[in-house]
Amino acid sequence: MKVTILTTCLNRVHTIGRAIESIIRQDYADIEYIVVDGGSTDGTLDVINRYRDHISHLISEPDHGMYEAINKGLRLATGDVIGLLHSDDVLYDSTVISQVAEAMAVSAADMVYGDGLFVRGDRVIRNWISGTNRRWKLRAGWLPLHPTCYVRSDVFARYGAYNEHYQIAADTDWLFRNLYVNRIRTVYLRRYIVKMDMGGLSTDSSRRRQMWREDTAIYQSFHLSGKVMKVMKMMWKVPQFMAFLKR
Repeated sequence: MKVTILTTCLNRVHTIGRAIESIIRQDYADIEYIVVDGGSTDGTLDVINRYRDHISHLISEPDHGMYEAINKGLRLATGDVIGLLHSDDVLYDSTVISQVAEAMAVSAADMVYGDGLFVRGDRVIRNWISGTNRRWKLRAGWLPLHPTCYVRSDVFARYGAYNEHYQIAADTDWLFRNLYVNRIRTVYLRRYIVKMDMGGLSTDSSRRRQMWREDTAIYQSFHLSGKVMKVMKMMWKVPQFMAFLKR
């Protein structure tokens, strides 16, 4: 089973090397690694090129945002399973992909997902335990952590890629559309998949207002109350912070 991993980046000279090295350390051999750079000018490409022998496809050209870049990568992907690793993040350990592939091989799942940690340096800020997928939870704002999701390639062929109209929340649209509307089959892998840097796009406080607008618009497009769904989605995140606020 070939696993394609996509990394998109723009001016991430200080983090892209860590992301790539976490791919190289995987104990699973059949990995296709695709990097889509948005035309970086800060030395990011110099770092990427140090690892060129480990990269199956590299694109570097201007784009209109992360989801356009992801869709470019999806068009190049030849893996049976496709996952994302953002340029600020790292895979949790060297066995992540082998365990994802095993879970896919022994199940009829369209998607395998797991848990993730949000970190700032060496400090854990949020502990995202996804839990099992239930339809009532989706109606109550729950979604799995997007960078932990590994999806069979034929799901994208059947149901489409990311809606580039959304600049920051197209993952919400894709996940809700496929989990709630299309009812793809999922398996929850009870382990950490990724460590995410708190400086990422969706955790930047300057973008939270845009995320609110996009999330509410997405839920309204599915004939649900945008504001109610957004508030419930936020409430699922509260327990992720609590254990660390007590420290």
